[in-house]
Amino acid sequence: MTTITPQILLKAYASGVFPMAESADDNALYWIEPEFRGLIPLDGFKVSRSLRKACRRQMFEVRVDTAFADVIERCAERAPDRKTTWINDRILALYNQLFKMGFCHSVECWQDDELVGGLYGVRIGAAFFGESMFTRRRDASKVALVHLVARLRFGCFKLLDAQFINDHLKQFGALELPRAEYHQLLEDALGKDADFQAFDGDRDPERVLELALAP
Repeated sequence: MTTITPQILLKAYASGVFPMAESADDNALYWIEPEFRGLIPLDGFKVSRSLRKACRRQMFEVRVDTAFADVIERCAERAPDRKTTWINDRILALYNQLFKMGFCHSVECWQDDELVGGLYGVRIGAAFFGESMFTRRRDASKVALVHLVARLRFGCFKLLDAQFINDHLKQFGALELPRAEYHQLLEDALGKDADFQAFDGDRDPERVLELALAP
């Protein structure tokens, strides 16, 4: 079995490649480079009226990087609408190492001190590579995504990679770009600085929405 280190993983992301497993039960990893890449445009993010109301109601306390291991483990869990996932033990170990190195982050939704939704991803330069999300309460993962976009915009990020798009992500304005076009955006983002920790306004829903929806 080929040894994949956190350093190799970072080089792969910087080259437009990312790993996946066939299933959580398969310990092998495969390098993926889609012909068409999914992106969530930071300057064209869409939030429905109902989701705006959910953000304003502050049903969740949004925290960042306080429970990364728990977030990725919940993303790996099977659910009634998801019989299997691509997150296996090797991925769990590698991304937890990247988190300790400062290259992975989680955005978490808490309710009564219970982790009920969130997402995680990889950060290199001004690029954020979204990996997976989970929800145990209605709108929890969506609220986490809104807060992520606000944080990325405030921190001067240039690229939010979604790998593949689906109907769920399309509602936020996700789109596909040909591989060559994606590589141009990626190269530009990797050459710039960004600060994931600069934003401290997660308790202010109006500020979050203002940032997330800014043209």
